[in-house]
Amino acid sequence: MRKLEFHSTPKHGSRLNMADIEIGIFQRGCLSRRVESLPALRQRIASNREGRNAQHRTIAWQFTCPDACEKLSRLYPLAHTHLTDHS
Repeated sequence: MRKLEFHSTPKHGSRLNMADIEIGIFQRGCLSRRVESLPALRQRIASNREGRNAQHRTIAWQFTCPDACEKLSRLYPLAHTHLTDHS
């Protein structure tokens, strides 16, 4: 535990969200059960990595520009006006 360093991440940081998703998958796939030895852990990590890479998974983001305009209109009222005004 002395070698671990924890960092807080922003609630809505998309790249950080992707990293958090991958860390969670890694944790469930590699660390959720007892590890007998370092070589066994390395094998488990390699297997997990190869499986994830073979899946070619992507993330389908649901937060659109109109959603951003609505959610951030309080912070950027002029941008909200220009982006939603279609006349």
